[in-house]
Amino acid sequence: MMSWRAIAAAALFAAAPALLAGEIPPDARRSGYAFMGPDTRAMQDDDTSNPGMLFVLDGEAMWAKKTGSAAKSCTDCHGDARSSMKGVAARYPAFDKALGRPVTLDQRINLCRANHQQAIPLPYESRDLLALSAFIAHQSRGTPITAGDDPQAKPFVEQGRALYMQREGQLNLACTNCHDDNFDKRLAGAPITQAQPTGYPLYRLEWQTLGSLERRLRSCMSGVRAQAYDYGSPELVALELYLMSRAHGLPMETPAVRP
Repeated sequence: MMSWRAIAAAALFAAAPALLAGEIPPDARRSGYAFMGPDTRAMQDDDTSNPGMLFVLDGEAMWAKKTGSAAKSCTDCHGDARSSMKGVAARYPAFDKALGRPVTLDQRINLCRANHQQAIPLPYESRDLLALSAFIAHQSRGTPITAGDDPQAKPFVEQGRALYMQREGQLNLACTNCHDDNFDKRLAGAPITQAQPTGYPLYRLEWQTLGSLERRLRSCMSGVRAQAYDYGSPELVALELYLMSRAHGLPMETPAVRP
């Protein structure tokens, strides 16, 4: 039996034009913040009310904590995150020359843990990984997104774009059908945004916790009745890279708040 969300999606897109409009021009791209109601905006704007800031504080403590058999902290290598990490998250996913492929910020954190701290990698969506990621990304708040600028990343950007345009699942929908062709509408009472990933990891009221962009992508895939890619898969990394490159020039907001 189809869920109420699937039924709502099917009804919305049955009424959509047969020939859809395509990508949003760069100068018309807007953060999800622009689609939020005043209460959600107020929650994000006030650091004392933003529940995502609790994760940022946890990440700050982890940044200074020595860990692994090397007994090193992030501070030992990178110093004060307010200066060393400013603008870093705005470049991720970033191409890794040693691996020959792009890696997400979460993957970079775990590579640092394994290679420099001799520590066990943190599980995807674990509180510790989300906290460190949120703390690092928070240092780039207000910084324009530049992910995808590296020429070596271009083939992976194109791979992500193809995935974004590809119809999938029992509902036969692509990301573009929602976020390029039907933004500013509502689906089951929630606003459809342009899917500009300016605030991840972000606090989602539906989740009642912080979550990564990969979690959101997997949720969308499940929503159209498609098999979701595994966390850290090349497909999810490429899709995340394309989405970040698509948001080029928009300011980072981490930790954002969304419904």
